[in-house]
Amino acid sequence: MRVRTLAATAAVAALTAAGLTLPFAGSAAAVTAPPRFDFNGDGYADIAVGMPNATVNGKAKAGYISVIWGGNQSPSQSTGEISQADAGIPGTPEAGDRFGSALTPADVDGDGRTELIVGAGGESLTSEQLQDEGTITVLSITPGLDFQGTTVARGSGEFSKIGNTLAAGDYDGDGDTDLAYGESGEERGSLRFRPGPLTADPVAPTTVRQYGMGGATKDLATGDFDGDGRDDLATTWAAMEDSGTFITRWGQAGPAQWWSTGDFGSALAVEDFDQDGTDDLAVGLVHPPFESDDRHCTDLLGGTALVLNGSKSAPFGTEYECFTQSSPEVGGTAEEGDDFGAALSAGDLNGDDRPELVVGVPGEDVGTVKNAGGYVTLNGTEHGLYGGLARSQSTVNMPGTAEAGDRFGAQVTVGDFNKDGLWDTGVSAPGENAGDPKSGGVWFAPSSTEETYPLGKSLTPFGFALPNGALKYGEVLGL
Repeated sequence: MRVRTLAATAAVAALTAAGLTLPFAGSAAAVTAPPRFDFNGDGYADIAVGMPNATVNGKAKAGYISVIWGGNQSPSQSTGEISQADAGIPGTPEAGDRFGSALTPADVDGDGRTELIVGAGGESLTSEQLQDEGTITVLSITPGLDFQGTTVARGSGEFSKIGNTLAAGDYDGDGDTDLAYGESGEERGSLRFRPGPLTADPVAPTTVRQYGMGGATKDLATGDFDGDGRDDLATTWAAMEDSGTFITRWGQAGPAQWWSTGDFGSALAVEDFDQDGTDDLAVGLVHPPFESDDRHCTDLLGGTALVLNGSKSAPFGTEYECFTQSSPEVGGTAEEGDDFGAALSAGDLNGDDRPELVVGVPGEDVGTVKNAGGYVTLNGTEHGLYGGLARSQSTVNMPGTAEAGDRFGAQVTVGDFNKDGLWDTGVSAPGENAGDPKSGGVWFAPSSTEETYPLGKSLTPFGFALPNGALKYGEVLGL
């Protein structure tokens, strides 16, 4: 479904006639963009990789993280294993801790270098290892690879499992970075808010919303959806008999729900796709409300990405679009189980100041190869998103071979990883080499202002000589 004006429809027709279906055809020259997620302060964007299923010191699923450093030609160096076994990082590796279960980069202390907020959804805070209270740690990585971690939140109950969904922003407008996270429960979950500053000082979190039976937060994202210059929080969630996506704004009285819908999804991304000065919200792999016909998108075959437009005047989401692989000029074919929209990331990839939306399609069959996976880059145009080509490990200049169960596109992220002024794409395939003592990988796909795909690069635990037990590399990426 497309909810747009006639003028926008005419503009789309003109774009189609002109053949503008590639995400690279930016007319503007590349300009130097500020680094995104620069952990060591060298001006290159870096890629944070979480492996919550990894083995550490013989402890299964203790979990660790690894940072891939951006570089002159491409990302090429890795920090190796960063775990709770390292000096300066709170805790001890224990079976089932799942350190790295979620990652959120943020400049917590305002020094211009990015810290990494790390969830450990299975962390036990008592001697009872079957309890999963969970913890959230702010991790600073210095250029000399010294690690300094501070635990800033702890689960409040034995089934809390905090650290599986995270977001950061200055939601209350006091100048400090705040933390939002999902918390589970024995019967129902909730969305929690931990105000900044994010230091070791104990701060009691507040409950923003409680869900119904079996409810859990699926994803979180930060944006300015009304153009007032303040951070807002977008949340998508689902319970056994209820679901939704909503936006929370903070005022003098605290947090309050500003907008909501019964539709929910698996992933969120934020960008000003229509360039009107307000952020828009993309909801990936969107599902309608349970037992309700009230939905934004009617065509859900293979997965759908719902893009809701922000506005300074009209109610949020008055204009929206639904994208599938059946949409005009979108690559691939919509098929059951594709999972189009299971992962999302957004940014300007070709230097024309019009952001693209990168959509993971990890269930995509490549020919007869089942669940090999791929991704689609929806083009940023003058009037929003339109069209886009699909890529897999079988397309030109993408290293590797599409194999069954790779799930290429399970996670996607964007940033200027080679500091050429254009944001690039990072794509993970956690199923790569499944069954080996090291599995998974992340692919670097550089961008160009030309209508070509430059040569990409595979970044794997084998290539980085990570120890055995590095499982599902790229299962979690810092977005």
